[in-house]
Amino acid sequence: MKKDGENTKDGSDAEHLSQVFPSSHPVIPPRGDYQTLHSFHKAEVIYDITFRFAHKVLARGDRTIDQMIQAARSGKKNLLEGSKAARTSKETEIKLTNVARASLEELLDDYRDYLRVRELREWDKDSREALYVRRLGRKTPQTYELYRQFVETRPPEVIANIALCLIHQANYLIDQQLLRLEQDFVKEGGLRERMTRARLAYRNRNPATNASGGAPGLPPRAQPHPPPPSPDSQRPPPGNPEADHESPRKANP
Repeated sequence: MKKDGENTKDGSDAEHLSQVFPSSHPVIPPRGDYQTLHSFHKAEVIYDITFRFAHKVLARGDRTIDQMIQAARSGKKNLLEGSKAARTSKETEIKLTNVARASLEELLDDYRDYLRVRELREWDKDSREALYVRRLGRKTPQTYELYRQFVETRPPEVIANIALCLIHQANYLIDQQLLRLEQDFVKEGGLRERMTRARLAYRNRNPATNASGGAPGLPPRAQPHPPPPSPDSQRPPPGNPEADHESPRKANP
């Protein structure tokens, strides 16, 4: 159990830290919760549908199975990794989010290839079926359970078109996410810039730090003592050796 004195000290330390690093301009922002991203939820549903579609519809041994599943997995996992990396690297977050976007675009083309080579219909974006799936895709939270009955009972043509509608929605969300990340980077900068601003702000608020070379409230840093004088430095400077050995001249009579 803490003593009263310790509680008071902890409170003063927390207050001091809040003054040094204001919450409005944190060095490491409170980010990294990928579970709040609608794009991640959508990508997770796409992965669940693609995993079942590839194993159920495609022939065993078809390399497209692994390619489609890996593309769907990359779309989901890169959103997750980018979100977690956001706390220390805005550049990494942007790169990984863009990788997720590219992976889903690859998966989109795989579904289109499946429909095209089998001469199956791809739904028009304004068709009755597409509008129904788009309305379903706006429900929150997005889970596989919303689409389970279609995946388990509808023909492959319908499942592929449902996946296409969801991928279009996910790509739109990621495009908006990338735009916001770009704006945040222009406004706030990266980690190195935030660290520099925080350090300069701290020094400006604590001039004693500059004077003493240490933190406020602490004694100044010990300065190194000058070295003791060497024996040679105590000797008088040598004279002109030629003048010392020159005999005095006699005065002219």
